[in-house]
Amino acid sequence: MSFPENILSWFNEMKAEFILNFVAGNRWKMLLNGLGNTFTMTAIALGIGIVIGILVAIIRSTYETHGKRIRSGFGRAILAIVNRICIIYTTVIRGTPMVVQLLILYYIVFASSRNGLMVASFSFGLNSGAYVSEIFRGGIMSIEKGQTEAGRSLGLNYVQTMWYIIAPQMLRNVLPTLANEFITLLKETSVAGYVAVMDLTFAGNRIRGVTFSPMMPLIAVALIYLVLVMALTWLTGKLERRLRQSDIR
Repeated sequence: MSFPENILSWFNEMKAEFILNFVAGNRWKMLLNGLGNTFTMTAIALGIGIVIGILVAIIRSTYETHGKRIRSGFGRAILAIVNRICIIYTTVIRGTPMVVQLLILYYIVFASSRNGLMVASFSFGLNSGAYVSEIFRGGIMSIEKGQTEAGRSLGLNYVQTMWYIIAPQMLRNVLPTLANEFITLLKETSVAGYVAVMDLTFAGNRIRGVTFSPMMPLIAVALIYLVLVMALTWLTGKLERRLRQSDIR
């Protein structure tokens, strides 16, 4: 068989594989539905992770910075207890696998629920919150104490100082690390299939199970994830450049 005939034969085989995996039975819709669920889980988990991360970071940084200067009493005791709870939370979440956390929440904590998508989204958000909190806490602690003192000297209270002075500087410092965490979160949703949630990876695996042809659906899933990550990386780079331009101005 000549070289052109080999190429033609390979092309025909790939075409047949494509039709078998995606066209026949409208199996491409499985990937589309899986991609939609992946976006849904990532968006919900992102919101939960940011909220938890901000709260935990503020509590821990406040205790580390001002805990010893607060007068002994009920307020200091409450802050110390909440800070200890935050430490336990981040230690447990960061010290156990994501899959194990997902299984515990689905089969034990929310055993009565059959909404796997919401349980998985909450699980991913809970996991992401521990990492986001450490990113935010590191960013807050990296800001010079003089910035906080300057804000207080201008008449701003603690919340206003954090919001108008500390937070903008902290965000610029942690943005690259935070973007990497979001990309990791997107990819971590691929384990949602452990609780039978039709995410992108689970959809590709179902196609593989029906057609007994692993190459085409799994490569398609990998390429989709790659495109999504590249898009997020591009958006992050564009945001970083805009922040740097604002600093120059």
